[in-house]
Amino acid sequence: VMKKVQDEIRTTLGDKKERITEQDLTKLHYFKLMVKETLRLHPAAPFLLPRETLSHVKIQGYDIPAKTQILINAYAIARDPKHWTNPDEFNPERFVDSSIDYKGLNFEF
Repeated sequence: VMKKVQDEIRTTLGDKKERITEQDLTKLHYFKLMVKETLRLHPAAPFLLPRETLSHVKIQGYDIPAKTQILINAYAIARDPKHWTNPDEFNPERFVDSSIDYKGLNFEF
């Protein structure tokens, strides 16, 4: 993976480029896949911000009273085999054909 990223940077930006700018990132497609996969396996915040229920709800058979604080375990979701093929494997290519809009709005990046 590292060799692929290095080769992409060298072929896309050239050997003489000392720093990658934000404008360069739009050209580095495999690099973006690698970053997404890194953040999937190692989220910056393993638990998302707490939420509080406004009223009594039932989720997947569990009764959750009003005013209950809920934490979303992003780390566990990112490694759930129901949602990811080989979830513990580092595989940037898993994002190649994804139709998710990668602007930070979706958990899948």
